[in-house]
Amino acid sequence: MTKHYILSVDPTAKYDWDRCTLRDPITANRPDLAELIAEAVGEAAGSYLVSVNIEVQVLEQTAPNAQAKRLLPSDLDAAVRSQRVQLEELAA
Repeated sequence: MTKHYILSVDPTAKYDWDRCTLRDPITANRPDLAELIAEAVGEAAGSYLVSVNIEVQVLEQTAPNAQAKRLLPSDLDAAVRSQRVQLEELAA
């Protein structure tokens, strides 16, 4: 059985349970791994000793928000001033 999930890792999260989350890409629900294993075992009542193999392949990685370049108002002001100077030079 192959399932796809989105893994989010945030070492700076406020709460421990938000530091590493696994979510369904369509519903955004957290998977119930016990339920998934029970589906594979079947519906018969009882206790089972199971072996679970987890193979992880990273299909795509997005840049974390914390490392993304943020444009500060001072950066914007400097860019506008630079463009204004260039326009004044062209007009002269």
